[in-house]
Amino acid sequence: MSAIQLQRAQELRLPSQTAMLYRESSVQHFWDTNKSTLIDAWAEWEKTQENSFLLNGSLFDKALREAITQAWQDPSKEFAVKDLLTEVASDVYQLQLFDPAKLAALRAYLKNAWNAQIPLRPPYGIALNRGGAMLDKRSEGYFAAPSFQAFYQEVLDIYMRPISRLLFPEIIGFDTQTFGFSINYKPTTDNSLRPHSDASAVTLNVNLNIPGEEFTGSSVDFFDQSSGKMIPLTFTPGSAMLHRGSVVHTAQPIRSGERTNFVMWLFGNRGQTPLPNTTRPIIAATERWTKTQSLTDNYAPF
Repeated sequence: MSAIQLQRAQELRLPSQTAMLYRESSVQHFWDTNKSTLIDAWAEWEKTQENSFLLNGSLFDKALREAITQAWQDPSKEFAVKDLLTEVASDVYQLQLFDPAKLAALRAYLKNAWNAQIPLRPPYGIALNRGGAMLDKRSEGYFAAPSFQAFYQEVLDIYMRPISRLLFPEIIGFDTQTFGFSINYKPTTDNSLRPHSDASAVTLNVNLNIPGEEFTGSSVDFFDQSSGKMIPLTFTPGSAMLHRGSVVHTAQPIRSGERTNFVMWLFGNRGQTPLPNTTRPIIAATERWTKTQSLTDNYAPF
């Protein structure tokens, strides 16, 4: 691998925002043609990052990390994980995923990545998003830095999937495939999302704001089936919302400051998700705390 690939990637001209928004054929051609160059460039870039080694388990909330480790060792003790989850609306749970004191290192790493001048594809429809990028290797133009990819898989495989199976056992078999992106809300660019549901079996939405990085507005409102009302929820540094993808939700306009989040999805092969109102089966704890052996397909929701 040569630093020449990093230079080549930095010299590439990213397709226009308009072309990406309308998904013109030239955009797909750009990502397909430069795929190997971009992957090599991210690997070379990461060698220059002193804080890439900090992308490890120490970023997770201590209580959650200890409970998760215990459950993987002995699934019968998974109750300690569930005790850290709070149901804040129907099929919507809140938890502390990351240690707020450790987020500065992650944010510094991400800031360097966004400023690396290596083309990244923002999520479709969010073309003005400065901090928007695809995280999963199934997506073209994804954030391919090796240390980040290892960290991303740890979030999905060690934390998200077993917790999701604990809460929503009906997703087993519909949680073999992964998808993810980052998003940054601020008043002058992308500042909200209209009501929608996700094309996922389950969604994890994680806030990356560091303590003191305040914002106003930008609540995420979830439809609560039990009350028939939208319930507004606000993120705090390192907190996360874990919910069934079918739950209708909306991001309200941000009025000041910025909000940065990772959004991660699990679904079945070729985007399959459980049917609505699927009965939740009773399963053994050992079925939850098992790594999936399914092969990764190439399907990307967008």
